[in-house]
Amino acid sequence: TATFVRLQGIGHVRVHQHRPVRGTVKTVSVKREGHRWYVILSCEDVPAEPLPATGAVVGIDLGVASLVTTSDGDHLDNPRHLAASADRLAVAQRDLARTKRGSKRRRKAVARIAALHGKVRRQRLDGAHKAALHLVRDYDVIAHEDLRIANMTRSASGTVETPGRNVTQKSGLNRSLLDAGWGVFLRILADKAESAGRELIAVNPRNTSRTCAACGHVAKENRLTQAGFHCQRCAHTAHADVNAAINILRAGLALRDVAQAA
Repeated sequence: TATFVRLQGIGHVRVHQHRPVRGTVKTVSVKREGHRWYVILSCEDVPAEPLPATGAVVGIDLGVASLVTTSDGDHLDNPRHLAASADRLAVAQRDLARTKRGSKRRRKAVARIAALHGKVRRQRLDGAHKAALHLVRDYDVIAHEDLRIANMTRSASGTVETPGRNVTQKSGLNRSLLDAGWGVFLRILADKAESAGRELIAVNPRNTSRTCAACGHVAKENRLTQAGFHCQRCAHTAHADVNAAINILRAGLALRDVAQAA
């Protein structure tokens, strides 16, 4: 059956509905991405769809090598969609630079770049939905780092008064963080957790990557490499992200106990 949306001043427009509308529609907005148009519905009083309890809890560490590493030792891949499209984007940017302003070729070049970026956004969104769904299906309680992503990806160049250091390396790291899409993933995870009746706990990330999950010793030297963790006190060895995820889980459960006792 065809689905139509009535837009003021335009009339009824046929749309491809990708999922049922639940709750009460409050606002309707229209967005254009390249040659594609989207109708976005905002709803309230959306009925929850709680999932059966699993009795399992997990801590997750967000990263660049793996988007998510769990305290159980699982790694969810980070596809790096922007990096995968870097060559095509570079070619499209060079083609744009050769065009004249106001020309038909320039409009086509701009549309091509917008289409490439739109594809990256859709791929990143799809990956975030799948990763979040995997977690809310398997765990009743999910603890994650309370990350300030905007601060983490602040301009590497700094200001005239206080110029940045290691600008090239920091800029590359910023691109990797934004390509991973941590903010998108955490937002989707929060929405799915609420709908599924799961508990999401945000914890302070301070020292979670430097603390030994076996003995609690905190030292910068414990983190040997990006993936290697070796405690300088008890000699505990583990994957660094798994070790951090265990610490995040413990911190989350401690916060939960405090909240329940209050």
